[in-house]
Order: sequence, then C-alpha cells, then structure tokens
Amino acid sequence: MTTEHSVTVYLLSGPAGVGKSTTAIELVKSLSNSAYLSGDDISHMHINGREKPWESKQEHDLIWNNILKLTRNFIDYGSDVVIDYIIFPKDAEWLSNQVRDLGVRIKYVVLWADKDTLVKRDALRIEEERMGERCLILFDEFLQSGLNQKHLLHTSLLTPHDIQHVVREIETDNRFKHI
Repeated sequence: MTTEHSVTVYLLSGPAGVGKSTTAIELVKSLSNSAYLSGDDISHMHINGREKPWESKQEHDLIWNNILKLTRNFIDYGSDVVIDYIIFPKDAEWLSNQVRDLGVRIKYVVLWADKDTLVKRDALRIEEERMGERCLILFDEFLQSGLNQKHLLHTSLLTPHDIQHVVREIETDNRFKHI
C-alpha cells in the first residue's frame, strides 16, 4: 500500500484520570483518515488465562505485539493511528523502533494531572471503572520511568470544554515528537 500523506502515530498516555480516552477520541475525530486503538480494549481481548499486564511480562508483551500489528496494518493503509493506553517511555521507544522502517512520525504525549485531580476524577467514574489506588501508583511509576518532561501536557486545570485546545496542541506542538 502507498500513502498519500505522511502518517503520524500518536501515543496518548498518562495515569488513569488524566483524560486519555476523551482526548484520544477527539483527536481521532479531528484527523481525516485515522484509527483509534484502545490499549485497554486490546488488553481485554485475552479472556481465559489473562494476567494483569503490570504483573506479567508475557501479558505485557502480548498486548504490545497486538498493538504493533494493528498499528502497522493501519499505517499500511495510510491511516494515522491514535493509541490510548498507559505507555511508559520504554514502550514508546519500543513501538517507535518497530515502525521506524515505515517512515512515520511518532508523537508521544503524556497527559498529566496532580494527584488530587486524579483522585477527584477517578471518583466521578462509574464504580466498576474506578481505578482507586492504581491512579496514584501509576503517577509514581511515571515519575520513576525516566520520562522526558517535554512530553508532558498538564490537564489539572482543564475541563472537557478545553478539549479542542488540547487536541490542537497535540497536533501542532513539535515538543511531542518522539525521536
């Protein structure tokens, strides 16, 4: 397949409660030819024998290999790809290396909010979707991950009304380019 435009893979990450899914869905809508990949949905495709990806290297690798295969497929058909998942720098680097041969741009954005905001947003979710303590654990894991601050996009003071501004910033700000 040949593409008519330069394809971009957007990696939207951050701890639970920062607005990844909301932002990713709006970003996909703003792109003319795009695909939305939910890492959570891909993770939950594995039913029997599934383990928590943060506790099992095998499960983590299975999820990322599935994300890679889908990403490469959409790239082959000329689609921009928006991946909504908890993507640590090592995962972003791995995926970037796996698609380097396709000549695509990678944008790595880690949406960020302070701990109080994460806890408040988590409490607004329906009960079965609440992450509880996992929000704060992920916050700390990102701090310890070697994350380059240029990839952070702070959302603590933002509301859903600010979403179009956030999407434009992701699309246009070169600080998010992953090299």
